[in-house]
Amino acid sequence: MKTKPQRSKLWLTLIPLYAITILFVLFPIIYMVVLSFMSRAKVWGIELDVTINNYKKILEPLYLNTFVESFKLAVISTLLVALIGYPFGYFMAKLSAKWKKRMMLLIMLPFWTSALIRLYGWIIVFRSNGTLDKILMGLHITDKPLKLLYSYPAVAVGMIYALLPFMILAVYSSAEKMDWSLVEAATDLGASRFTAFRTVTLKLTMPGLLSGIVLTFVPSMGLFFIADLLGGNKIVLVGSVIQEQLTKGRNLPFAAALSVVLMVLTTLIISIYRKVTHAEDVEGLI
Repeated sequence: MKTKPQRSKLWLTLIPLYAITILFVLFPIIYMVVLSFMSRAKVWGIELDVTINNYKKILEPLYLNTFVESFKLAVISTLLVALIGYPFGYFMAKLSAKWKKRMMLLIMLPFWTSALIRLYGWIIVFRSNGTLDKILMGLHITDKPLKLLYSYPAVAVGMIYALLPFMILAVYSSAEKMDWSLVEAATDLGASRFTAFRTVTLKLTMPGLLSGIVLTFVPSMGLFFIADLLGGNKIVLVGSVIQEQLTKGRNLPFAAALSVVLMVLTTLIISIYRKVTHAEDVEGLI
């Protein structure tokens, strides 16, 4: 049992944490929620006139379709990232310690440069007569340049490229801790490799896969700069609309309302993830 001086020291160490959380997390969220119920001033700023018109405006087909398109792109990106990242993280966990370090270095290497610079690299690859076009025409796969830049596939590739490391690291962390003898025991008892993977490996690495899905899906709803750079004005996400309302439209209350709705959606996704992982933990204990 902790003594009174020890408790005092503990509270002293927690005070900065709580102060930073309240100041930089709680207050901005409260301000954003309050701002979303205000009205836009005729010239600039806001008027202290409480209204729900900002949320009603989101239900208009133009803005509602933006949420739908953002959700679709997030689902597609997350699915492709999972299909690529899960096998990568799984087999990476089976490598020797020497190769694990090398692969970890290769995964972390892109984070040493700015995300914008890396995306500009994809512009060079996808543009007409760019790197990809020259390779495809050199191999006689195509006979003319492809119009890949400022398209939906280009944005999807940019999303996958930006979010793939999070899936790989999440799956790798889960697979590395797995007891491989359980898989061997399943095969010794007559299970096929696929059955052993489905009943043992997949279940044991499911927490890592779900973590990777959350780390991929939640950011992909708001990574508007990828859509702006690789999709031009053809692919409009919720984040793009929020930025436009802040810079061009100067409608701060409506931008706040969009942000609140986006925050609620991502919170629901995280809540579902927590319930699923908790249910799996309970099932594992049983």
